[in-house]
Order: sequence, then structure tokens, then C-alpha cells
Amino acid sequence: MAFLIGVVLAFQGSAQLRQFGAEVFVVDLIAISILRELGILLTAIIVAGRSGSAFTAAIGSMKMREEIDAMRTLGLDPVAILILPRVLALVLMLPALGLIANVSGLFGGALMSWIELDVSPAVFQARLVSNTDVWHFNVGMIKAPFFALIIGIIGCFQGMKVGGDAESLGRQTSAAVVMAIFMVIVADALFSIFFAIVGV
Repeated sequence: MAFLIGVVLAFQGSAQLRQFGAEVFVVDLIAISILRELGILLTAIIVAGRSGSAFTAAIGSMKMREEIDAMRTLGLDPVAILILPRVLALVLMLPALGLIANVSGLFGGALMSWIELDVSPAVFQARLVSNTDVWHFNVGMIKAPFFALIIGIIGCFQGMKVGGDAESLGRQTSAAVVMAIFMVIVADALFSIFFAIVGV
């Protein structure tokens, strides 16, 4: 998905920038868009749909079968055993997935720039290295653990709210996905405002 977004950005950017003879600036457009925003945001949205729903379904199924009540009876803490490992795993893996998305997006943008604008890979790489501040990459990576926390906590919380029937499980799973995606976008907007205020 990130690869295709890079392709689309390069294609649309080239169509606009060509009017001003500024095709080479498509590299800056792709780099900033992918590294700061789209790479990690798209990754978080996909993970919310995949892992957030999986967390809700797994914990919700245990709740339906009264396994969580059994754990409490045995003196085990469901939060420490079921929720904490899932959230920590997501906090560790989302930045790695975001990094892969960034590379894929840049590769897609470079490929389309080469095809559409005759910007060779060497020129793309040189401009990327010389004109892209490392903070564009850092901004995206700073967001990743926060997005992971949002997705993990919402997914697990909705799982704990599941009742005793399958309808409740389906409802809470849908709610988890919608709420996680919405909150990730809200968090991204807040981060954008914060980074604009601090001048990063």
C-alpha cells in the first residue's frame, strides 16, 4: 500500500510541478509526505484493522467462554497476562512496520519519478539525502509508539467489554477498528499541530 501511495504521489506531483518546470521537487514532496505523515499513518490504519480487531476478537472470545473470570478466580491478572504483552508487542513492531512502509513508499515514488519525469534513481537518492532533514523521518518514528498504544489499548478494552454472545463480539470488534482508526487520525492531527508549534 505504501509503495502504491509513493507511486500516486510521484504521478500527481509530477503533473502539477511540470507546469512550473519544477519536476525535481517531486523528490521533496514524496520524501516529506511519506516520512512525516503517510508512511506511519497508513501503517497504523492497516494495523488497527488487522491487529486491533484480532485483539478484540481474541480477548472477547475468552470473555464469552468465561476464561477471564476463571483467570481471576485463580488469582491471575488478565491485564498483565492478556493486555500488556499485546500492547508491548505492538509498541515494538509498529515502528519497524512503519520503517518498511517508508522504504516502500520512497521506492514507489522513485520508480514513478524515473518513469514519468526521467529523474534517475541516483538523482532521486542524491536529492533525498541532501534536501531531506532527518527530522522528517524522526517525526514519523516518534508517532509510531503512540499510535501503537492507541490501537492496542482500544482493541483490548473493546475485547474486555464483550458480553456473552456472538453479536456482542462482532459489535465490539467493529467498534474497536472504527475507534482505533479515528483516534489514530486525531492523534496524528495533534502531533502535526504540536510539531508546527515547536518548529520541527
